[in-house]
Amino acid sequence: MVETRIRILGIAPYEGMHTVMDRAAQDYPNIQLDVFTGDLEVGVAIVQQMAPNSYDCIISRGGTAELIRQVTDVPVVEIQLSVYDVLSAMKLAENYSSRYAIVGFPNITESAHILCDLLGYHLDILTIHGADEAELVLTKLKEEGCRMVVCDMIAHTIARKLELDAFLITSGVESLHSAINQAINISTWFGHLRQENLFLRSITQDQNGRVVVLDMDGEIFYSSPADPSAGLAESLRAHLKEVPTGGSMKFYYTERAQLYLITAQPLLINTERYNLFYCIPSKIPLHTQWTGIRFMNKGECEYLFMNSFYSLSGAMGNMYNEVRTLASSRQPVMIKGEPGTGKEQIARFLYLNSSLSNKPFVLINCELVNEKSWDFLLNHYNSPLNATGNTIYFQNIEGLTEECILKLMAAIQETGLSRRVRLLFSCVCRDGEPAPDVMRRFCSRLGCIILNLPSLRSRSDEIPALANLYISSLKEETGNQISGFEPKALEMLRQYDWPNNYTQFKHVLQTLATTTSAYIRSNIVAELLSRERFLRRGAQTAGSQTNGDCTLEEIIGQAVQQAVAAHNGNRAAAARQLGISRTTLWRYLGKAEEKE
Repeated sequence: MVETRIRILGIAPYEGMHTVMDRAAQDYPNIQLDVFTGDLEVGVAIVQQMAPNSYDCIISRGGTAELIRQVTDVPVVEIQLSVYDVLSAMKLAENYSSRYAIVGFPNITESAHILCDLLGYHLDILTIHGADEAELVLTKLKEEGCRMVVCDMIAHTIARKLELDAFLITSGVESLHSAINQAINISTWFGHLRQENLFLRSITQDQNGRVVVLDMDGEIFYSSPADPSAGLAESLRAHLKEVPTGGSMKFYYTERAQLYLITAQPLLINTERYNLFYCIPSKIPLHTQWTGIRFMNKGECEYLFMNSFYSLSGAMGNMYNEVRTLASSRQPVMIKGEPGTGKEQIARFLYLNSSLSNKPFVLINCELVNEKSWDFLLNHYNSPLNATGNTIYFQNIEGLTEECILKLMAAIQETGLSRRVRLLFSCVCRDGEPAPDVMRRFCSRLGCIILNLPSLRSRSDEIPALANLYISSLKEETGNQISGFEPKALEMLRQYDWPNNYTQFKHVLQTLATTTSAYIRSNIVAELLSRERFLRRGAQTAGSQTNGDCTLEEIIGQAVQQAVAAHNGNRAAAARQLGISRTTLWRYLGKAEEKE
């Protein structure tokens, strides 16, 4: 007789827990654990989509587990947080320079009180019992000058909305094992009763899609699997009068990183007319018709900014008040800074915090715009330059030709563009170098406010706090229980010059987070920074000694061969000079010999 496997549904509030659940399940061959990522209402929607009798038990955490219990008769086991989980987050927060507090449900704050007593910490520890209370507590902390909190997922989500820095307390594999064991015991005693199909479930054609029915006044009559977001509901209402009486229509809507293809058609119920909307996830096109021009709405910009390094690490720092003040102004802004200093993210922040955030955000990359796209911008009736209320961001204006500069300047001044839309510009300019001529011309002619973004090396004292905050956010994605940095490792990061600023810093931290499971040590950081220096030297060598047709691999290979030749064939000495291992050096030499 074949033993029936216990079927468990895991709802992970964040991506890192998804990874930890998958790892923990490998130790239980007698269970089938299917894991999905979804926090709060999203997690509830996932459960509601499941067919009856699909699972014996559900595992989730915190507020998500509590909400799931309200919509299903399947037993729900809550993943508890261990004392070690709380301690790990507190250790990461030690490098944060400003005041911070611990906010969470009793299971978190009780452990926090014990740890603070044992370790001699003096921290504000605030207990909450729901999302509404969390928002009140966090708002008060912000008013009192607190800039960062250590918290659970509910408080973490609200803190991010309030623009507070936050360390999420993540669950370790030990907590997952305990929850799985409890789920197995519960499943042994419970049967497989499940709810009947929900009303109108048969009309849902795609498990990942949703169905919304509106009456003629725009009120929601029915939605599945959950109520639509405010942005989606507003978009559907805007198309109500366009739905044909005897047919259907299609349009697109972007929500965060997902594009939806929406099909609308009339629906008669007891002679009353309603409108039925099928919202099906669709693939985003690889390119638009107009090269270098991209239209985004508020939801997409929010998603891109909230998940950017700038937001997750609190990289805006002391500039926050200045940038927030500029957001409320309608005057053109020139964002100036070195490569990788976050100019595009600052432009999104200015848009999101302005009175025009309900209108499109139009990004025009001056380095990518071709002749056809310029013709569309300057001569087409549907050009974003003809609209009113848009935010238009001209990125990399140093890439404009003299002809394009003159045409764009004339279009802006002759049509009064700066009075109809919000104009944002950005220009690459390294510290200590004079501003490009194109930047000075735009600023003097249009009266731009100049916003200078500091380089990362000029903020070296803040690097430990930035690194710990970003590593904390990466724990959610990787599932690795990283407890912090070795002091020498942080000092190495602080001393590095970071030529590509936050873009390079983010790449290095992501590499450390995926290759380290517990504690980031100095030898790992040293090897990674040596590799960064080596790649930079290879690029500089390429600029002076190779032609523009070489690939990066070829450039590095040439640098390796030159170093070996300079040391009269001594490969060990060449490897030390380049800051790489002998294995890496031999690999590049081997590739060069194959080509010969």
